[in-house]
Amino acid sequence: MSDQSERIVKKLWSYCQVLRDDGLSYQDYLEQLTFLLFLKMADERSKLTDEEQPIPWGYRWEDLANPKMEGVRLEAHYRDTLKKLGEQGGMLGLIFRKSQNKIQDPAKLRRLVVDLIGNEDWLEMTADVKGDAYEGLLERNAQDVKGGAGQYFTPRPLIDAIVDCVQPRPGEVIADPACGTGGFLLSAYHYLATHYALDKEQKKHLRFDALRGAELVDGVARLCAMNLFLHGIGPDNDSRKPPIAGGEDSLRNEPSTTVDVVLTNPPFGKKSSITVVNDEGETDKESITYNRPDFWTTTSNKQLNFVQHIRSMLKMHGRAAVVVPDNVLFEGGAGEKIRRKLLQECDVHTILRLPTGIFYAQGVKANVVFFDRKPGAKEPWTKKVWFYDLRTNKDFTLKTRRMARTDLDEFVACYKPEHRSQRQATWDEKQNPEGRWRVFSYDELAARDKCSLDIFWLKDESLEDSAKLPEPHVLAEEIADDLRSALEQIESVLSDLQQRAAVIAKREARS
Repeated sequence: MSDQSERIVKKLWSYCQVLRDDGLSYQDYLEQLTFLLFLKMADERSKLTDEEQPIPWGYRWEDLANPKMEGVRLEAHYRDTLKKLGEQGGMLGLIFRKSQNKIQDPAKLRRLVVDLIGNEDWLEMTADVKGDAYEGLLERNAQDVKGGAGQYFTPRPLIDAIVDCVQPRPGEVIADPACGTGGFLLSAYHYLATHYALDKEQKKHLRFDALRGAELVDGVARLCAMNLFLHGIGPDNDSRKPPIAGGEDSLRNEPSTTVDVVLTNPPFGKKSSITVVNDEGETDKESITYNRPDFWTTTSNKQLNFVQHIRSMLKMHGRAAVVVPDNVLFEGGAGEKIRRKLLQECDVHTILRLPTGIFYAQGVKANVVFFDRKPGAKEPWTKKVWFYDLRTNKDFTLKTRRMARTDLDEFVACYKPEHRSQRQATWDEKQNPEGRWRVFSYDELAARDKCSLDIFWLKDESLEDSAKLPEPHVLAEEIADDLRSALEQIESVLSDLQQRAAVIAKREARS
């Protein structure tokens, strides 16, 4: 991040502490910044280009920043502005959809408008500066573990390594069906912009048509839209469809079109559920299952459904990289069926076993599965799967040992993006038993119990030598993560039992 970007982040974030006293969460504050930044930049652009801005008259930055607009009048006008803009279409409606004023003190709102946002000339900054500054704010928001913001933020070094492996190409369409704040889409954009000398039409396609995202949570969708907008991606007005669809459940329907590349980290949490109100007015949760003809099987497991959905999204020979929790690799029932189908109908060529301690959301043990969609065939498309173990004997924490892009250099080198047929294992039982890169044949995997892809072979040094035990705080974090994961599974089972008991009770009451 540049010095100018860092200065802006510190300036904007420092005021967040003042608003925290009024009960605003980090994400609430970031949303309000998003609204005001968009209004300010629309005003600057119209003055610079003499073009009519998409903001309706009476609801523009100049109206909000009017010296006479103070106190209760300012608060009321800001509330009306958010409501009016949320009714618009295009990028404007996406960013302001269902927006609300969370700043209850008009004096603090005035200071945010005049002193913080109003004192910067945002259009004079390059897209890199503005984008990096906003990315910095998103990462600080992700650190709010209590608010759960971390589940929408995948570590950028991991994202960049995945993109370096998949290597999107000019003219391709890259999608993320659970885009969060847009990390994968932005990384793909930067890869294409820096690795290729794009002509005019290719640049146009990259800005307007190459990237597609969907995000179920409206508040996160608006952060993603603003993140892309500040990096110069997407339309400035309503002339084109925004690259992001907000409030959209990607799993609900079959994809209407297919894409070349899917890069995604679907939301954590095992079950899909909705809150319902019964005849007695009591609320309860019911599991969601998606009965789609393009799915191999029906399940309420979100991650398994996303794996099926991603396969349906891909064009023939399309490429995917998806972050999945460990249970997707070993779970029986629907999990086993989906794994066997995936190995047969797609080329599942690589699995990266991720270390713990790299996600802001707690209790996450995850992997990256790389696969290509293939046409129908009698024989399984997967011939062999290469595994890279970045977890065993690796200690990362968000405070003292953050994962960097260099930590993934060996994996990307082993992956050989341009020459996958030339891969060479680094593991050898006799010559290099500590090698992290190993291959297994389809027959070996298919013969495993439940066709489990949860494979590890390195000796865990912490279990053999007490002198090499991690620091106490690292051990405590790992134990806490394991307990959270176990608790989530217990709660899932309990929820299912309670739902079944409720259904049985209703049937008995009716009879």
